[in-house]
Amino acid sequence: MNPPAKRRVVITGMGLISPLGHSPEDLYAALVEGRSGVGPLERVPSDHLSTSVAAEAREFDASIDQFGSLSKDRKKAVRKALKVMCRETQMGVASAQLAAADAGFVDGGMDPERTGVLFGSDYMLTEPEEFAAGVRKCGSDGKFDYSRWGSEGLDQMSPLWLLKYLPNMPASHIAIFNDLRGPNNSITHREAASNLAIGEAMHIIQRGSADRMLAGATGTRVHPMKTVHAVQTEHLARGNGDPTRASRPFDRDRTGMVIGEGAATVVLEELEIARKRGAKIYAEVVSVGSRIVLDRNGQAHRDVAMAGAMQSCLERAGMSPDDVGHIHAHGLSTPQSDIEEARAIRQVLGDAADRTPVVAAKANFGNLGAGSGVAELIASVMALGSGKLFPVLNYQTPDPECPIAAVTSADVPAGGSFLNLSTTPQAQAAVVLVRAME
Repeated sequence: MNPPAKRRVVITGMGLISPLGHSPEDLYAALVEGRSGVGPLERVPSDHLSTSVAAEAREFDASIDQFGSLSKDRKKAVRKALKVMCRETQMGVASAQLAAADAGFVDGGMDPERTGVLFGSDYMLTEPEEFAAGVRKCGSDGKFDYSRWGSEGLDQMSPLWLLKYLPNMPASHIAIFNDLRGPNNSITHREAASNLAIGEAMHIIQRGSADRMLAGATGTRVHPMKTVHAVQTEHLARGNGDPTRASRPFDRDRTGMVIGEGAATVVLEELEIARKRGAKIYAEVVSVGSRIVLDRNGQAHRDVAMAGAMQSCLERAGMSPDDVGHIHAHGLSTPQSDIEEARAIRQVLGDAADRTPVVAAKANFGNLGAGSGVAELIASVMALGSGKLFPVLNYQTPDPECPIAAVTSADVPAGGSFLNLSTTPQAQAAVVLVRAME
C-alpha cells in the first residue's frame, strides 16, 4: 500500500506576553528599532544577588483585557480561574488566547475533537508567600518548630495552592477554556520546551490525530526562588552600568545571561483545512530535530547536541545548508554556550555559515526560560513576512571563537526559511525549521 500523503502544517495564529509587548507586531518593531526590554530587577530583591537586571514583562498584570478578545462566558471562566494560576500559567493562558483570537477563533469555532494543546513550561516553584502564614504559626522565639507543621502549619495554606504550580496547568486551563478535547500534553524541558512542543504538535497533525493544535510555552527566571537558583547555577550578566547593554550574544565582551519572563503560543493547522476556512497563513512548519548528548561522566555537550538536531532537521526537510534563509540562534550570551552554538552552526552549515545571517532576540529580552523559543520563532516569522531581519542588539566586537554572520543592521534579507535553535544547560537541544509559504 502507498503511504498517505504527508499533511502540511502551517501557522495561522500567534500570541505572546513579553518584555517587549503583547503582540507579534510590537515585538518585531522593538527588535527592528533595537529597543531592549532589560531593566533593573524589580520583582525580586537584588541587594544580595550577583545580578540586578532582568527582562520583566512589566506591562502584564493579568487583567482580563490582556487575554485578548473573549466571549462573555469565556471571559467569566478565565477571570474566575485566575486565583488558581501562578504568574507563569497566567502568561501562558494569555498568550494562547491571544493566538486563538489572532487565528480567528474569538468565540470558539475550533472543532473540539480535532483540536488539541501542546504546551511547554519550566519547572514551577511555589512563591514563598504561600507558606508565610503556616511558618508564622509554627514559629516562636525566632525558631521554626518542624514538629508543629503537619498539625498547625499546613492548614494555614490554601487547599488549592498546589494547582497554581503544577507544570501541566497551562495546557489544562487552555483546553478547558476553549473546550479542546484532542491530544493534550505538557513538556517540561526548560529552554528546549518551546521547540519540542511545536515539533510534537506538528507530528500530531501530520499523522492525522488532530487538525489543529495550540502549541506554546511559558517560563520565567524572575521569581524569588528561581532567581536565586539561577544565581547559583547559571552564568549571569553582571549588569554593571546600562541594563540595556547587559545581554550581548556572540559579542566578545559578553558577561552572561540576563534573566527574563514571558510566554508565547502559535496555532498550527493542517494546510488545506486552514485554506478552506480562509485563514491567514503566516508560514509553514517543515521539520523538527532534537538531540541530547551527555558523556559517561554526565558532562553536557551542547555543540554536539545542537549540530545533531540541526542536521536532522535539514535532512528530514530534504534541504541543504544553502537553503537556509537565516538562523535564529539560542544566543544565551554566556561565554561558553555561545561558543558551543557557533561551533555547531559552522559544523552543520560549513562554508554557508559565512553567508547565513544569524539573529538572537535574547539580546533584547533575555532568557524567558521555556517561553523563549516560541517568542523567538514568532519574531523570525514576522521577519519572513516583512522580508527584513533585525540586528543583534549590543553586538559590537566579534568574538573570534564565535565565527558566525551576526546581523548588525535592519536591512538584511530574511530569506525564505529559518532554523529556530534552542538548548538547555544539560544539552537537550531542539530545532524547528520554518519556511515562508510560496
